[in-house]
Amino acid sequence: MEWETVIGLEIHVQLSTQTKIFSGASTAFGAEPNTQACAVDLALPGTLPVFNENAQRMAIMFGLAINAEIGKRAVFERKNYFYPDLPKGYQTTQLEKPVVGEGYVDITTDDGSRRVRIHHAHLEEDAGKSLHEDFHGMSGIDLNRAGTPLIEIVSEPDMRTSKEASEYARKVHAIVTTLGICDGNMAEGSMRCDCNVSIRPKGQEEYGTRTELKNINSFRFIERAIDTEVARQIDLIEDGGTVVQETRLYDPDRNETRSMRSKEDANDYRYFPCPDLLPVVVDDEYVEAIRATLPELPDARRERFISEYSLSEYDAGVLSAYRPQADYYEAVVAASKDAKLAANWVMGELAKNLNANDTDIKESPVNAEQLGGLLQRIKDNTISGNIAKKVFEHMWSEGGTADEIIEAKGLKQVTDTGAIEKVIDEVIANSTSQVEQYKAAEPDKRGKMIGFFMGQVMKATGGKANPGAVTGLLKKKLDALCD
Repeated sequence: MEWETVIGLEIHVQLSTQTKIFSGASTAFGAEPNTQACAVDLALPGTLPVFNENAQRMAIMFGLAINAEIGKRAVFERKNYFYPDLPKGYQTTQLEKPVVGEGYVDITTDDGSRRVRIHHAHLEEDAGKSLHEDFHGMSGIDLNRAGTPLIEIVSEPDMRTSKEASEYARKVHAIVTTLGICDGNMAEGSMRCDCNVSIRPKGQEEYGTRTELKNINSFRFIERAIDTEVARQIDLIEDGGTVVQETRLYDPDRNETRSMRSKEDANDYRYFPCPDLLPVVVDDEYVEAIRATLPELPDARRERFISEYSLSEYDAGVLSAYRPQADYYEAVVAASKDAKLAANWVMGELAKNLNANDTDIKESPVNAEQLGGLLQRIKDNTISGNIAKKVFEHMWSEGGTADEIIEAKGLKQVTDTGAIEKVIDEVIANSTSQVEQYKAAEPDKRGKMIGFFMGQVMKATGGKANPGAVTGLLKKKLDALCD
């Protein structure tokens, strides 16, 4: 039987407010456990929450970015359940009247473009964190995260492959980081994803029973977790079993999903309006004032990169997906005056070094002005592309400008044709057998044979000879020997 996968995502985005959603406690990451949980976060008797307007503003920014309806009257409810890292015994969230209503984002797939509908996005407080290591068989609880503001972005079940799901998550990541409402650091839990997965026979309208894969924290794991769960469900059904609605955990080390608990329905949480918080009411003027502050969004920036810089759709998509990278790229273009060369280096040598050193572009040892200066030296033939990579390595490890390194290391390219000719004559004189092979070859085959002589010349000049000049002079001299 041919099966179709149905996927919906719930993405939890921590908002980059300085304080928590209902208290003045800090949201800074990395503090000692339980040093940033105040009496309000713990719901101690006599405390009352005070809503953080910045959280509302950031949520509305997201809603505007996804072309969503904005809830002019948002209501907070209490979602009741017991878990050790939920000190109140309930989570303050939104159900019936969320701040962000129906919207959408468009993603690029192998088959073209697909629109993923967003059902809503609601504000809520984060829970604490359970720690299971170094407690001798017990668990520890860190409540620093309790009360951190979140938006939970709930998609419709519009995705059909794990690749589409990860592309959708990447698009949401690009939007929230461009808006500046979240740092997008999935390793630190700033953005987490729950994947709702089901299968159904191809052509069937009715959805199958879904399972929820909880707290996936990387785009790669989103794909692997979904593919693993789909394979499990197919095997289960084809062996005569049935899928149970439940929450499952994905174990990336074993590449398997494991049952955590049965999946609750809304009624199980006994939602009711929070008696301590009034509805949040906004008007059109407030929303439009926020709209006026929105930065250029990833889709618009991608289109501008294509039209303004003549980049391919792929290059423009990669460079515009992450705001710090897009800003860096445009600064390199401004410094080098060469959009294509800048794209090649930002996506090539720079990205390679960032990945190898697990470094974000915001912390790159080579800033945009330095890289732009290096590209200028390539353009004016001061150095070759290969030497530029050596210069970049020095810039990365030791600092300095391209000009300083070129001068200090004596890396300036040899463009004097007289000096290059002298080296070429020596190489030809010392390569008798290769010259004879060149002369004996068919004219259309000789081009490939120049590589040997080219390598010898570059070796003799320490890689400093201008490659274009070397190629032209070599061909001229070798062809003359064939006459």
